[in-house]
Amino acid sequence: MEDFQDCDCKSLIAVPGSVVLHLFRLFNQQDNSWQKYTLAYFLLVRNGFSRDSRKHSEVNDKLVDCCGNSELDLDVLCADLDSKELKLKLQKPVIKTQSGDSSSNGSNDCFFPGLHDDLAQDCLAWASRSDYPSLSCLNKKFNLLINSGYLYKLRRKYGIVEHWVYLACSLMPWEAFDPSRKRWMRLPRMPCDECFSCADKESLAVGTQLLVFGREYTGLAIWMYNLLDRGWSRCTPMNLPRCLFASGSFGEIAIVAGGCDKNGQVLKSAELYNSETGHWETLPDMNLPRRLSSGFFMDGKFYVIGGVSSQRDSLTCGEEYSLETRTWRRIHDMYPGGTSASQSPPLVAVVNNQLYAADQSTNVVKKYDKENNTWNIVKPLPVRADSSNGWGLAFKACGDRLLVIGGHRVPRGEVILLHSWCPEDGNDGADWEVLSVKERAGVFVYNCAIMGC
Repeated sequence: MEDFQDCDCKSLIAVPGSVVLHLFRLFNQQDNSWQKYTLAYFLLVRNGFSRDSRKHSEVNDKLVDCCGNSELDLDVLCADLDSKELKLKLQKPVIKTQSGDSSSNGSNDCFFPGLHDDLAQDCLAWASRSDYPSLSCLNKKFNLLINSGYLYKLRRKYGIVEHWVYLACSLMPWEAFDPSRKRWMRLPRMPCDECFSCADKESLAVGTQLLVFGREYTGLAIWMYNLLDRGWSRCTPMNLPRCLFASGSFGEIAIVAGGCDKNGQVLKSAELYNSETGHWETLPDMNLPRRLSSGFFMDGKFYVIGGVSSQRDSLTCGEEYSLETRTWRRIHDMYPGGTSASQSPPLVAVVNNQLYAADQSTNVVKKYDKENNTWNIVKPLPVRADSSNGWGLAFKACGDRLLVIGGHRVPRGEVILLHSWCPEDGNDGADWEVLSVKERAGVFVYNCAIMGC
């Protein structure tokens, strides 16, 4: 353990980032505990990354060998590093402060004693974001970091994504659901007027923001829930406010298309929202005006399908927008059967760049064949969608899974059921899994959005 005694904070700079990230990803498959990620750093640093360059190189070689094994765990790593004592130390985290260093990273005012702040922030980026509110309460330094949004930038850099469900039902306010921890969290009450609370609303998650569109006494408005400060505020209005539009998000941007203006006129205009700047940009018009349509991103492009152009004219064509060429392409018969004015917008979701739809009339899930421009039946829905023409039901993509969220009446009252299925399991694979049962929530889903960050 001589290297352990000689190690100081400065030696942490020599930790190969690719090795650490590989370890994090392997740990993440087994446990979401951010404490384990931090201890993994201590394991690497305290055992091998010393001032002796020859020993440093030997440890690097061992680490690379270990990281090549997809079955890596703490036991294997400790064995390869030949340190039984260090394995026991994981039960008691070693806290070591550094003296004689006036820098903030070397002082007691760091995130983790003995760990440089840049590496500590990498550790925290791998923590579950449901832990962020608790971490922000530790001290002022943690609070500033969590509220700055920097950790979410690190998560995007390292490809770390957690998908949460944001839901508003008939008998409950907005709540967030963490599928990995099966945990519900209530959002603060929206400070909107009574008209906005009672009127129909639409929702969209983009970046770290949840946007809720509706009508106030003074006109159409947008309220925004920001994940960073965990509060509601007014969002910058669209250049042309609208309702009943198609929408989809991709990372930090979202596109809304079509819908109706405040006078009820059906629109073919579109706008792009950047959550980083809070700015709306007007895009070229679609080929056709439409409302009650649905939007989504697939293969890096934005699509709009379904909807009606008037009270009687149902649209079976779709439209594809290219962000590179800034042009729309019409796709004939992309949504055969169309959408009537009494039906909900098409219930569609994209998983792994594959498009799925919940058929409102036959209660089945269909998959879109891109090459042949056709739809094929995949499996039955776990709930009925035909009883209310698709209204009150949510059909969403959540990571690599499809979610169907709907109401159900049971002897003890009305509940909301969250069903999940992974398309990669195949049509004959596992059946729908019930992720959660939300009691005293009514049977009607008014709004649902999935935020991945």
